[in-house]
Amino acid sequence: MKFFRNLIAACGFLLVSTGLFGQSSKLAPDVVALLNNPAASQQQVNLIVQFYPPSLLQSVLSLGGLLPGVTKLVYTLIPAVSQLVPVSSILNLASNTSVRYVSLDRPIGGTLAQATDYSHVAVGANIAAGYGLTGAGVSVAILDSGISNHPDLASRVVYRQSFISSKNLDDYGHGTHVAGIIAGNGASSNSGVTGIAHGVKLVDLRVLDANGMSSDSVIIAAIDRAVQLSSQYNIRVINLSIGRPIYESYANDPLVQAVQAAWKKGIVVVVAAGNFGRDGYATILSPGNSPLAITVGAMKTLDTQSTGDDQIASYSSKGPTWGDLVVKPDVVAPGNLIMSLRTPGSTLDQEYPASAVDYYYARLSGTSMATPVVSAAVAMMLQRNPGLSPDTVKARLMKTASKSFPIASVTVDPTTGAVYPATYDMYTVGAGYLNIPGALNNSDTTYGSAASPAVSYNMLAGQALLTAATQTLWNNNAWSLTNVWGPHAIEPLSAAWGSTAAWGSSAAWGSTAAWGSSAAWGSSAAWGSTAAWGSTAAWGSSAAWGSSAAWGSSAAWGSSAAWGSSTNGVGE
Repeated sequence: MKFFRNLIAACGFLLVSTGLFGQSSKLAPDVVALLNNPAASQQQVNLIVQFYPPSLLQSVLSLGGLLPGVTKLVYTLIPAVSQLVPVSSILNLASNTSVRYVSLDRPIGGTLAQATDYSHVAVGANIAAGYGLTGAGVSVAILDSGISNHPDLASRVVYRQSFISSKNLDDYGHGTHVAGIIAGNGASSNSGVTGIAHGVKLVDLRVLDANGMSSDSVIIAAIDRAVQLSSQYNIRVINLSIGRPIYESYANDPLVQAVQAAWKKGIVVVVAAGNFGRDGYATILSPGNSPLAITVGAMKTLDTQSTGDDQIASYSSKGPTWGDLVVKPDVVAPGNLIMSLRTPGSTLDQEYPASAVDYYYARLSGTSMATPVVSAAVAMMLQRNPGLSPDTVKARLMKTASKSFPIASVTVDPTTGAVYPATYDMYTVGAGYLNIPGALNNSDTTYGSAASPAVSYNMLAGQALLTAATQTLWNNNAWSLTNVWGPHAIEPLSAAWGSTAAWGSSAAWGSTAAWGSSAAWGSSAAWGSTAAWGSTAAWGSSAAWGSSAAWGSSAAWGSSAAWGSSTNGVGE
């Protein structure tokens, strides 16, 4: 780091690199790691360059020949470009006063963890169907691996666009499964396997390749396109069953910025929490760390109609979000061994033949599968009341979610025998288990943002305190802490914002407290030597994903999908 400090001082601007959120730099931590690697100095890398608003095009034009490399994409939703840049030019680029933040164009993948399931019954979709609500008139944009011409989706797809090279409509097989959870009509099963909201229209924006991989620039371009098409197709929901690790505050993350811009345009964005729950707390993925988006964790129904025995899936990622400490997930929904549409011959179909139920259907697991359950619920809410804002939708979903959970549960991996205990706190189950009839019948109004609150830790008092951002709706009678998150998520029951600990003496974290010396935020930081991401600090000089620059020449997670295509298909 001494070499780097000397280098940037010589370049005439200050870059503080003492920690992820302690730094004032315009450079993302993985870019800093790249600059610290002498072997990378002659390389070219794909970057996302964010500018100061209001006019992106004016910023680009004002840079003229000073903007190094090749501009690949210019976004309209957020003031940013995708740029191929020589590593040697990055410091000069960042020193320009028009540039706000520079990050790598990072890999991203689908959040897959791998007889009729009971997901409909668990969330009350069967009751909601009795209301005559199917999501009709509402379009859901699915940013995934594509949607095949499955007979259960006849006439559902109204628009297709691919942002990646592909051979078939869905080479990976992930997007079709997600689409079926939302909109499958059961044509191939005599209505035995149907989607939650089978009256919706689907907008297929293909962003994942045959291995379930993509990049920030591609996802942002697709979100941009969804917003452009929103009026034409009445796109009210974006489903993102994708994710990648968090590198910086959500305020600087270009992927999160695109999600939040779409939200502010009136589109509800529903995002998978991720499948790193077995690594403990603070494992939410980006863009699920967006305070605005609805972030979804996964439950398992245990193949019973009763929800009384349902448990959190051991892989479902937990909050709070790394760095910003935003309380996530927001809700949980069934995501384990979910039966939906199969894409014969796709990558997933070939890798996991045991997941196939028959020619038309397959079972898959992951927060990827829980996310479209919530997206479908949102579509039904918007069919019933088209005037709902994204914030009202989110607040109602959270407030009406079921708060009935066990205090704790234990999952035993059937292959390894490893034991994974779970506590049903607000960082594991959020505001509760999706309850579609409850959300549909709620009429509470909102005045303000439903941005998820954050938590701060008082080292001296040993307490974690909830803090709500200004202009949010949570701190009032209708949307109080206990009303939204329930009595089991916090202790004591009378906990209030900022003044009372979110966790009492019997802390949710158990004997090895999450905030203690060996905790996520302690001396052995979450991403340090005992971290989820590897033996060296995640974003150190030898970056978490190997000794080669940032993500290396091949995807960080190898040739298969980022988030769990190596799963054995049995679900956990």
